[in-house]
Amino acid sequence: MTDKTRKIVIEPVTRVEGHGKVTIQLDEQGEVSQARLHIVEFRGFERFIQGRPFWEVPVLVQRLCGICPVSHHLAAAKAMDGIVGVDQLTPTAEKMRRLMHYGQMFQSHSLHFFHLVSPDLLFGFDADPAIRNIIGVAQKFPELAVQGVMMRKFGQDVILATAGKKIHGTGAVPGGVNKNLSIEERDALLKEMDQMLTWSLGALKIAKDYTVEHLAELADFGSFPSSHLSLIREDGAMDLYHGQLRAIDSEGETLFDQVDYQNYVDYIAEEVKPWTYMKFPFIKQIGPEDGWYRVGPLSRMNTCDFIDTPLAETARQEFMALTKGKPNNITMAYHWARIIELLHSAEKIQELLNDPDLQGTDLMVKGDRRGESVGLIEAPRGTLFHHYKVDENDQVTMANLIVSTTNNNTPMNRAVTSVAKKYLSGTEITEGLLNRVEVAIRAYDPCLSCATHALGQMPLIVELNDAEGQQISRRTTG
Repeated sequence: MTDKTRKIVIEPVTRVEGHGKVTIQLDEQGEVSQARLHIVEFRGFERFIQGRPFWEVPVLVQRLCGICPVSHHLAAAKAMDGIVGVDQLTPTAEKMRRLMHYGQMFQSHSLHFFHLVSPDLLFGFDADPAIRNIIGVAQKFPELAVQGVMMRKFGQDVILATAGKKIHGTGAVPGGVNKNLSIEERDALLKEMDQMLTWSLGALKIAKDYTVEHLAELADFGSFPSSHLSLIREDGAMDLYHGQLRAIDSEGETLFDQVDYQNYVDYIAEEVKPWTYMKFPFIKQIGPEDGWYRVGPLSRMNTCDFIDTPLAETARQEFMALTKGKPNNITMAYHWARIIELLHSAEKIQELLNDPDLQGTDLMVKGDRRGESVGLIEAPRGTLFHHYKVDENDQVTMANLIVSTTNNNTPMNRAVTSVAKKYLSGTEITEGLLNRVEVAIRAYDPCLSCATHALGQMPLIVELNDAEGQQISRRTTG
C-alpha cells in the first residue's frame, strides 16, 4: 500500500434488519480494488443449542430473529418432525403451519417494501436523506404508509391466530401443531381479505412499473449472471412451505432437481472466511469459486415452472416476459418478485381460511424416533436450512443452520463491488454514492445478524482514511 490508497467504511448499513458494515478499498488511481460486506455480530446459536432437549428447539431457535421468527420456528419444527419419526402431518396441522407461514411472508414482504425500500423508489437514490425514509413517505404518500402498516398488521394477526403470539409463537410442535383455527379467528381474518388483495395488487403495480420504467439503469445496477436455488413442488410449482431442491444456472439449465433436502449435504457445502461471521455456501459439483448461487424471491421466480394461484401466476408470466423466459438476473428485480410473492401469499391465505380442515381436531402424529433430521423452508429472504442431530437422551448434539441471507452472501458482496466500482469516483464521499451501495444490499432484504434491531438510533458513519490510517474525511447520516 502507498499513501495514495484509500479505504471507505460504511457502518452500519441502514434500512436493513440487523447490523453490518461495508469496506471499500481504493487503489492509487482512485479505482475500487476491493469491496466487502461484513457481518460484525456473532450469535452462536449453533453452539449453545447443543445439550437442549429437542422439543425446545422450535421455540428456542426463533429467538434468532424478531423479524422472521416464524421461518426459524417452522424450519426447526419440520426438522423435529423427522426426529419423532413423522413424515406426513395431519391435514389440519399442515394447513395451520402453511397459514402461519403465508402470514409471515405477507407481513415480512410488506415491512420490507413499504418501510425499508419504498423511500428509494418513491424519492430516488439521490434524494435528501431527511425525506428519504418512512417518515417522508408518510408525509408525502400517507395512503401508502397506512397500507404498509395495515398489511403488516394483517400478517401479524394471521401469525397470532396460528402461533399463539405475533412474535416467538409456539403453534408448531414436533409432529404437528397445538391449536386449530377457531371460527371467530377465521371470520375476523376473512373480513380483511378483499382489502389485502386490493392493496397487494397496488403494490405490485408500483414494483412492476418502477422496474420497467428504470430498466436501462437497473439492468446494470449490481446485476450479474448467477445460479439460483429454491424448493420446488413435485409438479414444478413454487411452494414456500415444502418441496424438493432445484438449482439452475444463469441460463436456466438444470444443475440438480427434485433433490430430497434430507441429503442437502451431498449438494451444498460451506466455506468460512476470516473477515466476516457469515459463511459462504456453494454447490459442490461446481466448487467454492464459482458454485455460489442466489436464493429468495428472484430465485424462486426463476426456478419454478408456475405459481398455483391465478393472480400471482399472471404476474409471474409478466415478470418472466421481461427476460423472454430466461432467468432474470437483475438484482433490483428482487422487489418486483417479492411483491408477486406478497400477492401469492394473500391468495393462499384466502384459500386456507376457507378450508374446513383448519377447524379439525386431529393435530398430532407420532412415529419411530430418529437421531438426525433436516428441515427446510422458503423464508421471506430465501431457502432456510435447519439440520440437527439428537442423542438417546433427547438432547441436541449438533445443529447447523444455513440462513437465507447466508446463501446470498457472495451475491451481496458482488453487488456491493459492482455498484462501488461503477459509482465511486476520486476521494469524495457523496451521500448518493453511499445510498447506492446500500440500495444494492437492500434488494436482497438481508437479515444481517438474523437478530432483532438495537433500540435507539443507528447512524451511518463513513470514514475515509489514508494508507497510514489517518482520517481525511468523515460523514454521519441519521
